[in-house]
Amino acid sequence: MPLTRGGVHRLADITSEPGGKGVNVARAVHLADQPVLAVLPAQRHDPILSALAERGVPYRHVEVPQTVRTNLTLTEADGTTTKLNEPGAVLGQEDAQALLDVLVGACRDASWAVLSGSLPPGAPPDWYAQLVRALRPLGVKIAVDTSDDPLRQLSDAFPDAAPDLLKPNSEELAQLTGADGEALEAAAAAGDPGPSIAAAAVLVERGVTTVMATLGGAGAVLVDAAGAWSALPPPIQVRSTVGAGDSSVAGYVMADIAGLDAAGRLAQAVAYGSGAASLAGSAIPTPAQTNPDAVQVTRRV
Repeated sequence: MPLTRGGVHRLADITSEPGGKGVNVARAVHLADQPVLAVLPAQRHDPILSALAERGVPYRHVEVPQTVRTNLTLTEADGTTTKLNEPGAVLGQEDAQALLDVLVGACRDASWAVLSGSLPPGAPPDWYAQLVRALRPLGVKIAVDTSDDPLRQLSDAFPDAAPDLLKPNSEELAQLTGADGEALEAAAAAGDPGPSIAAAAVLVERGVTTVMATLGGAGAVLVDAAGAWSALPPPIQVRSTVGAGDSSVAGYVMADIAGLDAAGRLAQAVAYGSGAASLAGSAIPTPAQTNPDAVQVTRRV
């Protein structure tokens, strides 16, 4: 039944999962039996750390005074998702520096560093730009998936702080380029990814190596200096959109490490996003729950 303000709703099922965008990426990579390390601020006995340990996901944390926030996600039978997010724990200046130091140390031998999510209160508004600059000398590839002011602050630092992969959705792509977000969504839904490709190309011109814009049920587009590709997902029953974008990032990164070309990276990314959307709650897909061969990829430029 739909959510009714002031009404009483009986929940059919309840699950509790360690989440957050970066944690979701780490979980997806771990489920694929690939080496990964989640880096996050948390108290030593925080439930999120216990949950990661129970699932065998390696992590490194920086001790902070407050517990990690708990978010509530309500998923209806048709896949409609309503999220209630608590405010994040405040991150002090020393905490932010400690996290940066831990991240840099962890990435010295890494192939990819994925920077995901909103910034906690107290973090510098341009923190993602600072992190990209700190990681760049290591030679590690850097992916960023964020939104709103942290995304705008990062964009203002292009090309100096431009990542190797930027993953906006259509609304975020519009925010960065001045495009009409509703027009991008409408065109993609009608089978025309051209406007989204044109907007993504603006960010490539500004220094981003690869832009992968996710377009919900319309799939995704990938743009780099060599060209542009669009991808349509296989038909699925959408059960929850939680973690779909994060799973797409994980799929892309793992495909790149495996040496796949642009079309193959996009296909695996969309397959992982579709796999997540077909699962209930905040479940993250295993490789067996994804099917890159069922994704239709088209070279556009």
